[in-house]
Amino acid sequence: MHRIEPARLRAGVGIEDLPPAGVHTGTPADARTLRGRALIFWDPERPGKKRDAIDTDQITPADDCVSESLETLDERWKAGAFRHLMPDFRARVRSGETFLVAGDRFAIGSSREMSPAGLKAVGEEAGTELVIVCGNNMGDIFRRNALNLGLIVVQSPEAVEDARDGDELELDVDTRELRNVTRGRSYTPLPLTPKEDEIRVTGGIMAIGRREVRGSSARPPRIEWPDGRVARGLTTTEQIFWAHRVDRDAEVRPGATLRVYADLLPASDGTAPFAIHTFNTITGGDRLYPRQAAIANDHFVFTGRDMDEKQTSIGRQFAEHYGIVRPYYATPGDGIFHFYFPEQGLVMPGALIPGADSHSRAYGAYGAAGIGVGSTALGFGWATGYAYLTLAKARRVTFRGKLQPWVSGKDVVLALLRRWGAEQSRGMSVELVDADTQLPIPYRNTIANMMAEAEAQNGIFAADDVTYEWYRKRGMRDLPYPRIAPGADARYEIDEELRLDEVIPLIAKPFAPGNAFPAAEVARERIAFEKAYIGSCTNGGYDDLLEAALVVYEARKKGATKAARDLVVFPGSGQVKERIEQPEPRLGGESIASVFRSVGGQIRRSWCGPCFGQGPDALVKGEVAITSFNRNWQNRMGVGGLGYLASPAVVAASALLGYMGPPGELGLTWDPERFGNIAG
Repeated sequence: MHRIEPARLRAGVGIEDLPPAGVHTGTPADARTLRGRALIFWDPERPGKKRDAIDTDQITPADDCVSESLETLDERWKAGAFRHLMPDFRARVRSGETFLVAGDRFAIGSSREMSPAGLKAVGEEAGTELVIVCGNNMGDIFRRNALNLGLIVVQSPEAVEDARDGDELELDVDTRELRNVTRGRSYTPLPLTPKEDEIRVTGGIMAIGRREVRGSSARPPRIEWPDGRVARGLTTTEQIFWAHRVDRDAEVRPGATLRVYADLLPASDGTAPFAIHTFNTITGGDRLYPRQAAIANDHFVFTGRDMDEKQTSIGRQFAEHYGIVRPYYATPGDGIFHFYFPEQGLVMPGALIPGADSHSRAYGAYGAAGIGVGSTALGFGWATGYAYLTLAKARRVTFRGKLQPWVSGKDVVLALLRRWGAEQSRGMSVELVDADTQLPIPYRNTIANMMAEAEAQNGIFAADDVTYEWYRKRGMRDLPYPRIAPGADARYEIDEELRLDEVIPLIAKPFAPGNAFPAAEVARERIAFEKAYIGSCTNGGYDDLLEAALVVYEARKKGATKAARDLVVFPGSGQVKERIEQPEPRLGGESIASVFRSVGGQIRRSWCGPCFGQGPDALVKGEVAITSFNRNWQNRMGVGGLGYLASPAVVAASALLGYMGPPGELGLTWDPERFGNIAG
């Protein structure tokens, strides 16, 4: 079972060979004023309004998230900045439009640090600094990445509302005061925490890392859990933060930026190169073994493109150099890291796991605090063993009632996102409570995973009997941390209930997971499509695929012989891919894979590809797909393609129907003995 280990120096290296601790003055090195014109992202659907919810897929399309070497990390990131949303972006910045103005929820989505790094580089190539001016609830990972990199971001809804094309703007870098010279107005942006401001004025996370790496290497990690009196007032996430504090006197409260030890610091092949660059910059190179490091090759591995091979080779060479091997290094096909690392015993209840992928929130299904971070936060953690994280306000969702026919974890989370609407979770930490024990681990994985789409800091199910039974069945009994639960006096900004007996099968239409409608109503629209995709990190487990296979198996008895549309399955891990080839009693001894193949379905290797528009299965312009993936944003599954989201059972039914609809459209009647009782 994985445990936090102290720092290990390379052979022949002493503590004194690490960068020395610097002296922090607490003031910017060069107080200055930045000037430029407004570059506004207007909303084409709402004349006169700034565009909300610009996600990182639009800032840096997936095709531009590659790095062919550590020396040319940001070349593609610059070239791809707003490639589809604003093709003349770089030219406009060079012309002096250096204050990017957008609405609320700017830069939601993926952890890709290519986005802030690329924007910063676009400003630098124009001989200036780019300033991001946006409204409320910006993407928390992007915000942290920007601070780490020194990209200037100011949140001011008033400034966004007032700005017009061509307005002259000024920013006092020292005070962060923003002025619209054209309108004669000044704005005080939303404040940073003291620690965040320290990172800003020190020059970013790499400078902080160089200052702290020597001390962190000499200090053994200590995890100490709160006693009952303290725990009574803390949520599950807050208790985990409390236990993992580096600074034992630090107050654990919403809004506080804390140094917290990490149990695991995983990256993908997409996010690893910049993390490696950060680690090397902080440590001085080849002096310290990376701490708690894990890398999974799951994003750019089966594309057949030379540039993608060059990118994955960066992580592979790093792993070889430092002796990072399985299970901490997952080769192509081993699995998507949100499935693979829990399978391997690297995720456990009570753990704190900042992962360089937004769907690291999935670890909340196992009672861990899984939090999406960028590559610089990860590289900093590899160097020091900890991360700087700002604790979000808490909200609680209690699930009560009994699951209804054909309803799975995907339907539950789509219903929740639909309820939350445009504001989503407001960036909070979400305590998820399965009051009536209706949600097995596969369902919890889907719900916690999609707290990324909910724009939450994390979502967590406190470990209960369901959780510990999942570990017991896999022979994992030596769990390192005590069983914890949210305190009776824990404070929640929002406390709500979702009735499971009111949730029905849903289908989310483009371009938001919360844009969900009853699957039976959608069926009446007879929406056609070309592709039906089942799997991914959201619904790629054995039990997820079994649910879909059961629909196919029973539909064959009703006369279904062939899928009406392309049906493709993406297992969540190599282990799952092997298991679905084994006989399954609930399928009359057939395997899951053979049931899919019997109607023309195809089984792919385990990777993320089409979920973010990569590889031969990515959508092309005009293609429509119904999938069990987690995002259906514009261009997400391929430029010009349209993605719909649903549960594995609904996707399987749709593939057989030829139009989008639930299993009932096939004439199937719900039988809990046949379709229920997913074990997890």
